[in-house]
Amino acid sequence: MQKDIHPIYHPDAKVTCACGHTFTVGSTKETISVEVCAACHPFFTGNEKVMDTAGRVEKFKARAQKAGATKKTSSKKATKATADEA
Repeated sequence: MQKDIHPIYHPDAKVTCACGHTFTVGSTKETISVEVCAACHPFFTGNEKVMDTAGRVEKFKARAQKAGATKKTSSKKATKATADEA
């Protein structure tokens, strides 16, 4: 069996989140940087947090709003047409 092939284990590695929360874990790295932790993750906090880097959420919301507006106008036209026929 080969000797000295395993990395060094750090039992008190420091983890730093983008929100500023820090905690310690055991790891092969001394310091770890993460974007989301249990203190700021939407699943644990119950708050909605949108991580949008390319404007995709705004594009989706605009398309959804536009689609909702066309459905409303088309239903008005259909009721107006049936009222005129009667």
